[in-house]
Amino acid sequence: MADQVNSLEELGQVAEGIQAVQAVVEVAAPREPIRDHLGRSYATGKRKDAVARVWIKPGSGKVIVNGKEMNTYFARPVLQMILAQPFSVAGVTGQFDVVATVKGGGLSGQAGAVKHGVSKALQLYDPALRPALKAAGFLTRDSRVVERKKYGKAKARKSFQFSKR
Repeated sequence: MADQVNSLEELGQVAEGIQAVQAVVEVAAPREPIRDHLGRSYATGKRKDAVARVWIKPGSGKVIVNGKEMNTYFARPVLQMILAQPFSVAGVTGQFDVVATVKGGGLSGQAGAVKHGVSKALQLYDPALRPALKAAGFLTRDSRVVERKKYGKAKARKSFQFSKR
């Protein structure tokens, strides 16, 4: 019990100390950019069964997925639009080069995984972009996955045709 406050003056000094600590905590609150020695930011994006490893760095807006250009890997315009969404929401279209490796799932899930990874990497590269990406919901992992098949069922929920006799 050596830390007791015996007078109002001591209480005032303790309160001033607590306010000083709170001021230091508030100053330290802004996020710092996270970049490697090459000036890139890295993030992992996930969607369905697909997992994307994404690196972004300042550049001309070139997107490479699994060693191929985005237009050849994701041939459908809808998938290309999905990949472009984080840049348009953050207002940095054409300012970053993206290198991504994707495994698992189908093309739709892979496009969603790259989008998630790009969004996370953008907010790590420049924390000022976080509010716009967060408001658009791009930093949240879409947790919907395919339901597993159960025994005694044709698929996850579909039953075999019922026969009374």
